[in-house]
Amino acid sequence: MASPELASRDGLSYGALGLALAFVALPLYVHLPAHYATRFGLPLASLGLLLLAARALDAVVDPWIGRLCDRALGRRALAWQLPAAALLLVLGFTGLFFPPLREPTALLAWAGGGLVLTYLAYSWLTVLHQAWGARLGGSPARQTRVVAWREGFALVGVVSASLLPSLFGFGITALVLAVALAVGLALLSAAPRPQTSDDAPAPLALAWRVPEFRRLLTVFLLNGIAAAVPATLLLFFIDDRLRLPESQGLFLASYFVAAVASLPVWLRVIARLGQPRAWALGMALAVAAFAWAAALGAGDRLGFLAVCIASGAALGADLAIPGALLTGVIQRAGLAGRAEGAFFGWWNAANKLNLALAAGLALPLLQALGYAPGQRDPQALQALTIAYCLLPCALKLGAAALLYRHFIATP
Repeated sequence: MASPELASRDGLSYGALGLALAFVALPLYVHLPAHYATRFGLPLASLGLLLLAARALDAVVDPWIGRLCDRALGRRALAWQLPAAALLLVLGFTGLFFPPLREPTALLAWAGGGLVLTYLAYSWLTVLHQAWGARLGGSPARQTRVVAWREGFALVGVVSASLLPSLFGFGITALVLAVALAVGLALLSAAPRPQTSDDAPAPLALAWRVPEFRRLLTVFLLNGIAAAVPATLLLFFIDDRLRLPESQGLFLASYFVAAVASLPVWLRVIARLGQPRAWALGMALAVAAFAWAAALGAGDRLGFLAVCIASGAALGADLAIPGALLTGVIQRAGLAGRAEGAFFGWWNAANKLNLALAAGLALPLLQALGYAPGQRDPQALQALTIAYCLLPCALKLGAAALLYRHFIATP
């Protein structure tokens, strides 16, 4: 992923924190709902509403976090703010997976508080890291490589997080998270410094006055919901539709390994086709993968492994391209060096809104249709298949249509 515009050493020092941040993201968004539903017996509807509320609150505060990041970048406050946020993140993560309470109401309250704490610390570090990368500036090719370094490390973190909980439990996972955060912050201190403008940070609402940002965010939202729904339902699909719970680690690892391996390929595709067309190609690959998944049944290990590899390769495009496109939007709007945090704050708010809607709508809907973890009657499995496979296809096609209209047909 190195280039004359971005030395490998600089990519390493900047991107390494992405490993730790992605390492915590997968357990929070994939493992946590199944953990509380299966181990502690919380009803899916109650759990879904809790996740919806916590993620919605998290999304609301992200733009304000972005505003604070614009003020903090390049200033001495970062010296204590970064380790403080990392410490809170480790404490919140550990408390979520090792609650001291078991009574359902108290457990829900504990989980709600833990989610708020963990999400806030995670959001601060994530928005700051993204804004830092965007302020490194450069051409579209350079920005794509900056994002690819960050997301490449993120995918390594996700692969690790997909294996460690099932192999060693959440205690070891929390310990590895703490070490990864410490290493990532140490390397970030040696990373290239972000550009800082002498102008005051741009107003928070300024991003919405940029038409190109609104169009890009719409595509990102629709595409993000298409990814968030199957991420929320993945473990249920593996356990009950495929009846292969022992293969959870294999499927998750193959998905993210394929995404890591695809990044150099996507960089070449982007150089040949441009960012928008390459992203549309990734969407088409994801649609093909999930359409194939709808035809699978119990015991189809190899078939679903192929789905994971294909959809993982498509994920590489989702990770490498949208953030780089957003950096270009900021540069063309003349706001480089003073508004990256605000733009990425809104960007992350939209992403978390996707996750909130996926959990808050998909889980209660499945329960209303008669599905619950462990149920394998035809009606329940049909509902699960529609939600996991076919709904994402429809959403991806809608996102691709908007991408074509706004960024390909009329660049």
